[in-house]
Amino acid sequence: MLIVDTDVVRVERRLRAGELTCPSCGAVLAPWGHGRSREIRGDLGSRLFVCPRRSRCTGCQVTHVLLPDVLWPRRTDAAEVIGAGLEIAALGMGHRQIAACLGLAEGTVRGWIRRFRRRAEGVRRYFTVALVALADDPVMPEAAASPLLDAVSVIAAAHQAAAVKWPTMNTVSLWAFAGRAIGGRVLTCTSPAS
Repeated sequence: MLIVDTDVVRVERRLRAGELTCPSCGAVLAPWGHGRSREIRGDLGSRLFVCPRRSRCTGCQVTHVLLPDVLWPRRTDAAEVIGAGLEIAALGMGHRQIAACLGLAEGTVRGWIRRFRRRAEGVRRYFTVALVALADDPVMPEAAASPLLDAVSVIAAAHQAAAVKWPTMNTVSLWAFAGRAIGGRVLTCTSPAS
């Protein structure tokens, strides 16, 4: 799986031009059909229909799904929806209230929060390193009352630093940036550095 830009035309152009490389071996990726169509819940109750592009590595022959950065692997909700839930949880609201606010099942929201809590320290470290790399004079967020809030704060600071460095980054949402920067592993258990 490779997290790519949301612009389907740009991704297709880059794929056909040989500009996308395999995350495993670094060889060029070639077009290889499409994944199955899926429906994703967007914010404000919208529905997104996605049919992700697949590619095959010309070196190691592994197939990779090219997932737009507005989505995270194995999630039926858009990154913005999940991110909104995580931001609210970081401020102290419980999963039942968040689920009611977002119009989602309590178990879904509880699962996001639990997964993010387990990864919060690793995510915080990853984005702290990113913030230092992106900003000329990085301003570290103040230590917060919870690891969840620490992680959310440093993601926001890194996103802001990226927007200063690359003004076009202002068009990329906070949670699409987070997913793309960390390879979609905001909620998964693998190490963010691997």
